Amino acid sequence: MIREALPGLDLKTWLRFAHRIAQPRRPGQSGIIVVHRRPRPLPCGVFTWRCEHDLVHGEILIAEHFVAVDLLDPAPVMAALVAELDLLARRLGCTAIRTVVPGQGALAITRLHAAGHRHEGEMLWKVVPKAEDTPHAAGRS
Repeated sequence: MIREALPGLDLKTWLRFAHRIAQPRRPGQSGIIVVHRRPRPLPCGVFTWRCEHDLVHGEILIAEHFVAVDLLDPAPVMAALVAELDLLARRLGCTAIRTVVPGQGALAITRLHAAGHRHEGEMLWKVVPKAEDTPHAAGRS
């Protein structure tokens, strides 16, 4: 299911990541939320989360990797995931929620906006090549 959000992800990498955040050294600092739709036993929604201290907002909940999968209507699944954000933030004593939604996350963005989430800025990414992949690392110029 997580490959819906991250198509290039291999199982070994996901299991290593999931194990690390689901069993943190400090409980209550990170985890995975999974949604099941009754009566089906299989999961149909997921997001990962962690707590961090923000200079402006104090303790915040950061949620990433939203996936809602349902053949007929994924909207109720996403609604359940978004509703869980507020509950989780309150349980953890967080003062704000930062959600990271990939470019193809239109359903998540729609539901998050409806729940009161607003844009606070832009997140930019740059992949940093390994040292051996750069010209200077091999003595080339």
